[in-house]
Amino acid sequence: MLSIQNLRVEYGARVLFNDLSFTVQPRERIAFAGHNGAGKSTLMKCVAGIIQPSSGKVTAPKGYRVGYLPQEGIHVKNITLWDETESAFAEAVEIKKKIDELGDSLDHLDPRSSPFSECLEEIGNLELQLEAFDPSRMKPKIQSVLLGLGFSESDFGRDCGHFSGGWQMRIAMAKLFLQAPEVLLLDEPTNHLDIDSQAWVENYLINYQGAILLISHDRSLLDTLCTRTIAFHKGRAEEYAGNYSYYERESVARKENLLRQYESQRKEIAKTQEFIDRFRASANKATLVQSRIKQLAKVERIVIEAEDPVMNFKFPKPPSSGHSVALLEKSTKRYGDHTVFENFDFEVVKGEKFAIVGPNGAGKSTFCRMITGQEDPTSGTFTLGMRVSVSYFSQNHADELDPTKTVLETVEETATRDAAPHCRNLLGCFLFRGDDVFKKIGVLSGGERSRVALVRMLVQPANFLILDEPTNHLDMQSQDVLQRALVDYPGTVLIVSHNRNFLDPLVSKTLEFRPGAKPTLYPGNISYYLEKSAADRKLEEKNKALYKTSTPVPAAPQLAKLHQPAAPVIQGGNRKDQRKLEADIRNQRNKVLKPLQEELESVEAKIAEMEQAQAALTQHLSSEEVASDPQQFRETTNAIDKLGKSLELSFSRWGELTAQIETAEASLPKLLD
Repeated sequence: MLSIQNLRVEYGARVLFNDLSFTVQPRERIAFAGHNGAGKSTLMKCVAGIIQPSSGKVTAPKGYRVGYLPQEGIHVKNITLWDETESAFAEAVEIKKKIDELGDSLDHLDPRSSPFSECLEEIGNLELQLEAFDPSRMKPKIQSVLLGLGFSESDFGRDCGHFSGGWQMRIAMAKLFLQAPEVLLLDEPTNHLDIDSQAWVENYLINYQGAILLISHDRSLLDTLCTRTIAFHKGRAEEYAGNYSYYERESVARKENLLRQYESQRKEIAKTQEFIDRFRASANKATLVQSRIKQLAKVERIVIEAEDPVMNFKFPKPPSSGHSVALLEKSTKRYGDHTVFENFDFEVVKGEKFAIVGPNGAGKSTFCRMITGQEDPTSGTFTLGMRVSVSYFSQNHADELDPTKTVLETVEETATRDAAPHCRNLLGCFLFRGDDVFKKIGVLSGGERSRVALVRMLVQPANFLILDEPTNHLDMQSQDVLQRALVDYPGTVLIVSHNRNFLDPLVSKTLEFRPGAKPTLYPGNISYYLEKSAADRKLEEKNKALYKTSTPVPAAPQLAKLHQPAAPVIQGGNRKDQRKLEADIRNQRNKVLKPLQEELESVEAKIAEMEQAQAALTQHLSSEEVASDPQQFRETTNAIDKLGKSLELSFSRWGELTAQIETAEASLPKLLD
């Protein structure tokens, strides 16, 4: 059990949090909530032992391991991807080395001596320790984690220095997952992940055996994973016994309750003060007056803090465009021998809002550059519509900003005359408040520069917006500001993102890119896409299973007789012999097919029951009762996971039975007409 006791962190006169105490139980999932700069990452660094608190302490049992994944700043080079991730098992490698050394020393010791017995006992103890690492599973574990995080097998031998910053964070995450510490500290773990890798990480964390402390601006991840929330606000840290959505509801209820208490206290104070003022000069009431004065002095006054201002932003009114905004016809894009997509037709129509999804390297960014005319197709045509003005935000734009200019100067130089007076307020919406706007671009972090590049793009009037991962460095409030502005924006939008909660109210179409396949358009938002694509993949897996088992595969002794010639038809014989032959054929078919068909019906009924139960559990999981009860939340999540595994097995058996029945139907003698 990890224990945080009376923690206080201050920087000069600013107190991030004070007298903070909580414990972390095994397998707990705790979310840190609050706007950027409130103290979430600082607390995580305190728990990781990277910085020391002003007062208080963090304690853990002996041998208790804490693993920390920062937001950025990790860069590894001069070692292959495989060797770097394999170093997660450095302790196991060291134990194995020591066992080998002790084994060699046994050859030089007298088997009847005390040192021989001691050496043998030490080897036994070390082998027990090594068993805990399960050496036979190390290589499969490394492969599974690397592939799950989006690496390909061809990447395993590459130098880590060849990977970009986002992939460097995946390397660090892979190593951390393989180390499997008792507590995982994750600061924005999904920032650099595509939608497939994010789903894999979410599932991995759900089943993780240790505890998890999580900072994330992905509401879906927080709601799915966490059962406790610690919220930071103006120097205070408050605990909530539920996930992020529960915290949002409960924090509103607490504020309303505090306001009622404040009003009640204010009335009591006013009544007491009125009594004091009325009888202050009365000698008969002097004792009562003094008593009331003392009573009033002891009252701990409830303070209602001013709410953070609700910031809103509206895009500059865009010029009107033609109906067809951008058109790709029979477009193919190749880089050398690598084909990104081929013979692709796609049209963007005025006012449409698309989500662009798919694994990294599948062609999303290439498509965005082509659809804006920045890059030509290898073959085919691209047409930009009439009066279309494009504004494109990519992560690379942050690196192109002038480091000598201030944040405010950088934004104002691209703003229209109408938007210029609102630049400071808009920067405030995206976490540049007060004197932050006068900082030079050169001193900003990568995330801060990305936010400046985003604001710079937003103040330009355009009727076609392309946003590449716009929410990566935004807190919840800033995401809400941008989301509301995009909902009201009358122009056309393409957004590359994996943030389901951000995208769902915005987009009505989802374009999926897959390596080696033509892009697929889904007529719905991200939730629809995830549901439909999962169903499509399940159907594809079933078809593959049927194809694999379509050759004769005897599942019972009777199937060994299937490949006999069809029964002869009696030409011109008597009717009695004909009926006897038909009866024999029917008996033979029933003997083989009936058990298979009965089992198939049983499996289908079982699948229907489990799917119904899964739907009910999923609905139950989203209820307020379960969301607010960590125990119920954990039990329901485990039940859904267990049911999903059972369903997979049942679908697999369904495929086997269907294939066996088809094989039997084809091989058995047919009944006569």
